[in-house]
Amino acid sequence: MTALIKVQGLSKCYNGKPVLQDVDLTVNAGQILGLVGPNGSGKTTCMQALLGLINYQGDIDILGYQPNKQRVAMLRDVAYIADVSVLPKWLTVSQALSYMAASHVNFNRGKAEIFLAKTNISNRAKVASLSKGMVTQLHLALVMAIDAKVLILDEPTLGLDVLTRRQFYQHLLEDFYDEHKCIIITTHQIDELEHVLTDVAFIKNGKIILSESIDAINKRFKLVAVGNENKHQAETLNPIFANSLMGMTTMLFDQSNVRELEALGKVTTASLSDVFVGLMTQEVTQ
Repeated sequence: MTALIKVQGLSKCYNGKPVLQDVDLTVNAGQILGLVGPNGSGKTTCMQALLGLINYQGDIDILGYQPNKQRVAMLRDVAYIADVSVLPKWLTVSQALSYMAASHVNFNRGKAEIFLAKTNISNRAKVASLSKGMVTQLHLALVMAIDAKVLILDEPTLGLDVLTRRQFYQHLLEDFYDEHKCIIITTHQIDELEHVLTDVAFIKNGKIILSESIDAINKRFKLVAVGNENKHQAETLNPIFANSLMGMTTMLFDQSNVRELEALGKVTTASLSDVFVGLMTQEVTQ
């Protein structure tokens, strides 16, 4: 596999307080990585470092570029959507397309117009007249029309309704993604992204506590619904997390013997949300 992004020992402090601590990540062509963590975990700081927006300690290589030294050249092949719109309110859609065509060598206006034709956004409309969902679609059209190899999305659907969020990711997969590109998405809406991601990295207090493919996580983590009669025995197997409700206890196990678990109760594959909650709770209690 071809590595498009390599991060080694990434660290960042603000006023002496560590925000990122020895973060290591590799993202290969064809991967869609979800960087998932609670508020204040370091997700956005990590994205800012990748984009060369802040100074940092450690090494970052994106397509052969160092973001803190070669940011302008790097952005020819790297696209970005933030959680907050920065488009001027007075700008029309047509003017936004013209600006991008004049300022970015890899922008394909025709491709952006084809995407916008699928929406109800008029070329004559001003940004001020668009809903938040429409502004996000406009951002997506501008970014997807760039022939970029790396796309970085920082909470791109924050504040949008469920339908708009689903449409956003559908367009992302259909109109941008291919096996030669990679995407990093920071989010805490993990349930909606499980079917989109190929890989996930959980970040807590500036540290990566898990980084694996979705397939590996599905094989590794299991949920078991345990009755009171088997609860004590199940606890001896050191579950990561347990939640009791109406006489049943649901327990999360990591790399346990499935046959041993089946003797205790019903075994199912844990969702990403289950794994996330379990690992975050484990980190807090240790």
